[in-house]
Amino acid sequence: MDNELLKQCIERAEKWLGPQYDEETRREVQRMLDAEDKSELIDAFYKDLEFGTGGLRGIMGAGTNRMNIYTVGAATQGLANYLNDCFKDLPQISVAVGHDVRHNSRKFAELVADIFSANGIKAYLFDGCRPTPEVSYAIRHLGCQSGVNITASHNPKEYNGYKAYWSDGAQMIAPHDVETIAYVNAITSVDQIKFTPDKSLIEIIGKDVDEAYLKDIHGLSLSPEADKRHGDMKIVYTPIHGVGSSLMYDALKMWGFNNIIHVDAQDVQDGDFPTVVSPNPENPEAMQMAIEKARETGASIVLASDPDADRIGLVVRDKNGNYQLVNGNQIVMIFLYYLITRNVELGKITGKEYCVKTIVTTETIKRIAEANNVTCYDCYTGFKWIADVMRNLEGTARYLGGGEESYGFLAETFCRDKDSVSAIPLMCEIAAWAADQDLDLYELLIDIYAKYGFSRERGISVVRPGKSGADEIVAMMKNFRENPPKEIAGSKVTVIKDYADLNCTDLTTGQITKMNFPTTSNVLQFFTEAGDKISIRPSGTEPKIKFYIEVREDMPSKDKYEETVAIADKHIDKVLEDLGVK
Repeated sequence: MDNELLKQCIERAEKWLGPQYDEETRREVQRMLDAEDKSELIDAFYKDLEFGTGGLRGIMGAGTNRMNIYTVGAATQGLANYLNDCFKDLPQISVAVGHDVRHNSRKFAELVADIFSANGIKAYLFDGCRPTPEVSYAIRHLGCQSGVNITASHNPKEYNGYKAYWSDGAQMIAPHDVETIAYVNAITSVDQIKFTPDKSLIEIIGKDVDEAYLKDIHGLSLSPEADKRHGDMKIVYTPIHGVGSSLMYDALKMWGFNNIIHVDAQDVQDGDFPTVVSPNPENPEAMQMAIEKARETGASIVLASDPDADRIGLVVRDKNGNYQLVNGNQIVMIFLYYLITRNVELGKITGKEYCVKTIVTTETIKRIAEANNVTCYDCYTGFKWIADVMRNLEGTARYLGGGEESYGFLAETFCRDKDSVSAIPLMCEIAAWAADQDLDLYELLIDIYAKYGFSRERGISVVRPGKSGADEIVAMMKNFRENPPKEIAGSKVTVIKDYADLNCTDLTTGQITKMNFPTTSNVLQFFTEAGDKISIRPSGTEPKIKFYIEVREDMPSKDKYEETVAIADKHIDKVLEDLGVK
């Protein structure tokens, strides 16, 4: 054990035994100090829980590296100071505050509202847990300058988090993210945090915002007659113990879907997420109970939202009756195919429409958009970048939808974060619209590939923990840049995009052009002659490097879909082998 590190941690912990900390915190710190094994103490105090561009996320408990009333308090005080400086000319600054079902989420949300009010800022506090996208909606709906949602999305139950939003309802980007971090870092003592609330500045909100939000979501429907015709379609939905159960059933009913089959055990809002290992609809295991319910009832569609109801999970039944998990790329592709195709059918395409995808999301979307006179914009991973495109085009072009491969989609402009409360009824509408053409969602997916070309995607995360792991990840990126592959899976590399310097290099002509992105990012992409795309980026929050592989294959006919998938999977295996990824 590093004795110097232990000494520093003990010194930091002993400060938390002072009278400015509450009794429960002091007891927990004393227990860690008294324990023979000091590993818990070190993990809790070896650093400060960092307020990053997305806010805070960490394990709950006492300590500088934990989510607790003091780290949440410091974040809120810093944000309050920044808001008071930015909007000092406004007669009243206001914020919206929400939370999910996790342990301590209500306590943290109330604390956040208290601290804002103590700083003269009006806080609209939801009366109970709500979906993350509804907090984004409330900021815009109520004309707030900022907002905070207490959530750790689909992280394990030990975690909680703090998402900070700006006045447009999107998570912050430059300059506000960097400025807020500086203001938060300036809070170095508990004594700087104003804990005593001004209750006259806290307004509890709930049903009125819910009704406005659901009404606006219902306004997204493009095929209401199809919804009516197929309103009795059997649909299994699970909120996986999260906030989705608060509004999703009402949303589906408003759209006319009346045969929603519940997974009763997972309707229970519970921060322990007792029926799953991980409450993440990307994981087959998290969808298992819902799939079983579909088998029992003969449902053809299974839908899920994650604990804060921003991500969507989808399972469809194939021609053999097997239930297939639809990946995030395919989900976004189905949404945008429908929204574009339906707008074409309704005669609403004027040439000023656009959609947005992230740089690691399937290129098939771009082909669909371009074939229908719709502009497709690429942006960095994260919905704050999709919101940035929307902000820049506001008033000059019409947004049709945007999404990313990590199971997030946004169909509307009245919210600026991914939204399963709108995405799930919309997916049901797509199933109804497809049913009018005698197709189910599985057949619709194959139809899209038949029209616009087949692609297959896979994401791989290579974990390298500790300092040596971090160094290895740096070395891997350096090596890919200095010694880029000339050929991948038997196909020549033709284009390299390096977002660290925004250079796009055409290896065929030797021409280098600058890419138009708002900032640089440590992402590298290789494109091959065969149409494959390989994206590589280190995670900003975890000790891992991510590889996103997309390959193209010829699909001779619709009945060869499964065979083409098998060929593509082998193709991806070869790509990974050539890159040295195991």
